[in-house]
Amino acid sequence: MKIYEIEKKRLKKSLECVDKISLTTDCWKSKTQKIEYMVVTGHWIDSCWNLQKRVLSFINIPPPRGGLQISDAIFKCMKEWGIENKVFTITVDNALSNDLAIRYMKDTIQRSRTLACEGNLFHVRCCAHILNLCVQDGLREIEGIIGNIRESVEYVNRSEARRVQFVECVQQLQLKDEKLIRDCKTRWNSTFEMLSCALKFKEAFNMFKERDPFYGCCPQEEEWDKAQKICSLLEAFWTATHIISGSEYPTSNLFLQKVQKIKSALDIFAQHEDLFLKQLASKMKEKVDKYWGDCNLLMAIAAVLDPTKKMLAVEFCFPKLYSELDASKHISKVKEIINSLYEEYAVEETNKGAPHLPESESFGSSSARRSHQNSMYNWDDFDEYCAKVETSETKRSELVDYLEKGHLKKNEIPKIYFMFRMVEDE
Repeated sequence: MKIYEIEKKRLKKSLECVDKISLTTDCWKSKTQKIEYMVVTGHWIDSCWNLQKRVLSFINIPPPRGGLQISDAIFKCMKEWGIENKVFTITVDNALSNDLAIRYMKDTIQRSRTLACEGNLFHVRCCAHILNLCVQDGLREIEGIIGNIRESVEYVNRSEARRVQFVECVQQLQLKDEKLIRDCKTRWNSTFEMLSCALKFKEAFNMFKERDPFYGCCPQEEEWDKAQKICSLLEAFWTATHIISGSEYPTSNLFLQKVQKIKSALDIFAQHEDLFLKQLASKMKEKVDKYWGDCNLLMAIAAVLDPTKKMLAVEFCFPKLYSELDASKHISKVKEIINSLYEEYAVEETNKGAPHLPESESFGSSSARRSHQNSMYNWDDFDEYCAKVETSETKRSELVDYLEKGHLKKNEIPKIYFMFRMVEDE
């Protein structure tokens, strides 16, 4: 507990230097204790431009767990850490209680301060959870089949004798020796992995059935066939979830691209000649359209701020995600919001002045930094004077310059990175 208190004080001190912090929160029920907990995690960029995250709260929320109770718990956490005026966004699952909680929080916060873009970016819906809801609709169509495969995996793993017998079947069929994967029922991606793995051992399960008279849950050929079909459909979802669920690297710039790929895959499967796949894809497509019917502004802005994508990503993806009229409207909205966001940051920086950072933490252009480091004398006040006087040429914002330059090709990224590393080394 002493170590905990020391580390807590140290973290609280470091958070004083953070301008903006984003929160994620989720609720979890302990199977053994039958108690519901809520976790709040803070995410921010430190002064060295490293992504940081810390669990700020892990508390029991007694029933009833409504929107007001969730909102109060988050506010208490923010107050405890002194970040109530620094919260930029809050990411939550798509539950009604969370919608209410965020609404309460927005109303309360906006009484004392202004949120970025009038609060349009404050409430972030968890993309991984939306994908989970879409996929669960599809998995319900083969719930019985999944139950049989899950029970088959459990049956084999329940005793050492059965495992040995199953391995003998695998070896006789000369299949690759892999362990059967158990799944977590609430995580569809683990169910997908269990199905994909079990399909490789389809013949081994059939052989095992002939040797074990008590094994009564072996799927029929038609059931294996349906499991194979749904796995082919869910592969795009699994890839997207795997990539955007990363926690050690930025992921928000990847969402738009992955959502568009999923939508395109569902559009293709919805026209499939196989009736089962066609109906399955159509049902999942309805859920995707429901949750991404409204433009996810943060997802679009993150893509625009990726130098390999910029506005081209939005202009490419939106016509594939929305109708022609809606796509045009949403593209205009993204441009409006990103300009508004830039102006807010520009005013903020002007008011507080440019921060003084160590050389390794400054992110000017490579030529400017090289010139600055090589010069013997710095005449900062003269440079400031020139900047004020030289107004003959119309100055454009950095955002306009950024958006009008061509996007970086992926093969150019290592070159640019290498240039920055050389400058830093100097």
